[in-house]
Amino acid sequence: MDAFFAAVEQRDHPAYKGKPVVVGADPKGGKGRGVVAACSYEARKFGIHSAMPISLAYRKCPGAVYLPVDHKKYECISDEIFQILQRFSPDLEPISIDEAFLDITGSYHLFGSPEDTCREIKEAIKKETGLTASIGLAPNKMTAKIASNIGKPDGFVIVSKNELLNFLHPLPVETLWGVGEKTREEFKKIGINTIGDLARQDRLGFLRDFGKAGEHAWQLANGRDPREVEMTTEAKSISHEYTFEEDVADKEEILDVLMELSEKVSRRLRKEGLKGKTITLKIRFPGFETFTRATTLEAPTNFIEDIYQCCAIKMESFGLHKKRVRLIGVHVSNLVGSSSQPSLFESELPDPDKREKLHEALDKIKDKFGEKAIKHRDF
Repeated sequence: MDAFFAAVEQRDHPAYKGKPVVVGADPKGGKGRGVVAACSYEARKFGIHSAMPISLAYRKCPGAVYLPVDHKKYECISDEIFQILQRFSPDLEPISIDEAFLDITGSYHLFGSPEDTCREIKEAIKKETGLTASIGLAPNKMTAKIASNIGKPDGFVIVSKNELLNFLHPLPVETLWGVGEKTREEFKKIGINTIGDLARQDRLGFLRDFGKAGEHAWQLANGRDPREVEMTTEAKSISHEYTFEEDVADKEEILDVLMELSEKVSRRLRKEGLKGKTITLKIRFPGFETFTRATTLEAPTNFIEDIYQCCAIKMESFGLHKKRVRLIGVHVSNLVGSSSQPSLFESELPDPDKREKLHEALDKIKDKFGEKAIKHRDF
């Protein structure tokens, strides 16, 4: 989807059309915390982009329309779009709320050619939601994704098998999926600036210098991406994070917020019938230095005390008495279906069956009387 959140707001508020729109945290006149979640193409002309500090976005364009994130509305529209996609192929792999891979190998004949199918998808999305989508049609997933980005907004780029390398090789090397800023700088040091430069490297030598990640990048640069479209609608992770109004050095205040985040993640896991084995703490300091620390448990959990204790232990390694904190987040991944398996701290806490019933009872109280009906304290 093209600038999805911002496009939805421009659709719903005709007065915003043609204007720079920024969806994210409150800029508070340039003193706001948090980041840009999405922005319109008009805003991008001012140098604004997603994940940019909202204060910097405001300095670049104080006259933009600044709006809060409306997750429920965007999720509902996303569901509509995915339902449209499923009419064209059951082989659908969601990547995010506004992006997916669709394998039309076995279904395009129902709509004519592959090109006809893509055009019908674009037309159906536009007609039924009033929004524009960009599509990349290619022999593999990586190239299709690159093609969809190059064609934005409202684009449709076709890359045939015969033209695959001619399409890829002139592009900047960071266009490849997984090549970030640090990798790009390492490549640049040895004269690799384009995908073609990378493709011409000696494979074995590149594997020796950059390991498996280098081998993967080399294969992609040569147009080889054997990954299939993976059909799944299950959540791959559940997370919540919080940006403090001001940088905070008070350890107790930070741990209080960590408790609230752990509780939110714990509740969402139980609502979706899930447990997770990998618990990750995210922490950001002034200057946007961001770190993550993960713990993988022997058995999955959705208990708040497990999630909180794992993150609190990891937080100790940062020496918070010496630092101020801008943001913290709690992330649970490696998800499985919910079951009464023992968790990390079972020897110190009641047996799992009793804990399950206790948490279910607490959830019911909060569902009825609100999130503030019961507060957890440190364990």
